[in-house]
Amino acid sequence: MSRKKTAETKPRTKAKAKENSQTEVQKEVLEQTLQYEKKIYDLEQLLDIAKSFCQNLDFSNLLESIVYISMAQMHVLGAEIFVRDLITNENFILETEKDFMSEKKITIPVNTPIASLLLSEKKPLTFDEVKAGVGKCPQLEIFEKLNPTLIVPLIQKNHLNGMLILQERISIDDDSSYSEYEQNQIMSIASLASVAINNAALLEMSSTDMMTHLKLKYYFFNILTEAIDSAFLNSQNIAVIMFDIDFFKKFNDTYGHECGDFVLISVADLIRKNLRDSDVASRYGGEEFTALLTDTGKEEAMVVAERIRSTINEHDFVYNNQHLHVTISAGVSVFDAKTNLVSSPNEFVNQADQGLYMSKNNGRNRVTFFEPKVKNVQK
Repeated sequence: MSRKKTAETKPRTKAKAKENSQTEVQKEVLEQTLQYEKKIYDLEQLLDIAKSFCQNLDFSNLLESIVYISMAQMHVLGAEIFVRDLITNENFILETEKDFMSEKKITIPVNTPIASLLLSEKKPLTFDEVKAGVGKCPQLEIFEKLNPTLIVPLIQKNHLNGMLILQERISIDDDSSYSEYEQNQIMSIASLASVAINNAALLEMSSTDMMTHLKLKYYFFNILTEAIDSAFLNSQNIAVIMFDIDFFKKFNDTYGHECGDFVLISVADLIRKNLRDSDVASRYGGEEFTALLTDTGKEEAMVVAERIRSTINEHDFVYNNQHLHVTISAGVSVFDAKTNLVSSPNEFVNQADQGLYMSKNNGRNRVTFFEPKVKNVQK
C-alpha cells in the first residue's frame, strides 16, 4: 500500500514542479514585457520631448520647459540650469534663478573644476561625487545652496553648454538615489536640451544687439507683426514707444566714442529694467530705441514712458569720473481696433516716431502721445 502511494506521489511532485516552473517562466516573461513596455513608453516620451525642445526657440521659455520636463521625468521638487554665456564665454549663468538681494544672476567661471569634472565624466554626478572629485573649490558653496541631488552635464560635441541641477527628490521608501536606467534617461534628456539650448542661443545672438543686449530692429518688427494680429483678434490694446537720446552726438564729440557707447549701454539697461518680462525693447538704430508693451492702453503706456524718461533724467551717469546728464525724448502710439486700427508695423512705429518728433520739436526731454487724428506730421 505504501509503495502505491509513493508511486502516485512522484507524478504529482513532477507535475507540481512543472507547474511552478511554468509560473516562474510566466513571471519572467511578464517582467520582461513590462520592462520593454516601459522602455517603449520612455522612448515615446523622449520623442515628444525632442519635438517640444525643437519647437521652442525662445530662450527663456525653452529653459523653463527643460526645468519642468526634468522635474516630471525624474520626480524632483525643483531644478535649475546653468548656461554658458555665449557672448563673453567667461561664465556659466544660473538663468533660472536670481540673487534677489542684488537682482543679479548667479554666475560661476567656465574654468571651474566642477565643469572640467562633468565634461570628463560625461555622466550625471551626485553632489558628494562632485565634492570628492574637485576637492576644495569655491564654487561648491554655490551648488550646495541649490540643494542638488544630481548634477547633469549639458554636453554638445564635447563642449559643455551648461549644467542641470536636480534638487530634492520625491523618494519612495526613503530611497532618493537614482538608478542607472534613470541616469541614462536624464542624460538623454540633457543631450536633447543641450542641442536645443545651443540653437536657441544662436537665434538669441543673431537677433540681439551685442552692445546693448536689446533686440534688433528686424526682430522687433517680427514680434510687432504678431502682436498686432493678436491684439486685433483679442480686442486688446498694445503700445509702441520710441525713444531717442537727446544731443547724443555731443557725448561722442566731447568725450569720445567709448563714452557714447557707455551712454547707449546704460540707457538700454535702464529701459530694460523699467519694462515687464512680457514687453520687448529693441535698439532701433543709432541712439534710437523702441519698446512694445503688450495689453497696454494709453494711460499705462504714458506712465511707463514717463517713468523711463524721468529715471534716465535723474540717473547719475559717471564715465571716467565725469558726471554726465543724459535725457531722452519719447513718442507713444497705441493700437486700438476702434480708434487706431494700424495696418502695418511700419505705420505703428511711424506714429510713435511722429510723437517723438513732436517731443523733440517742443523742447526735448519729454513724452508725447500720438493722437490718431493727427496726420502727415512733417519732420
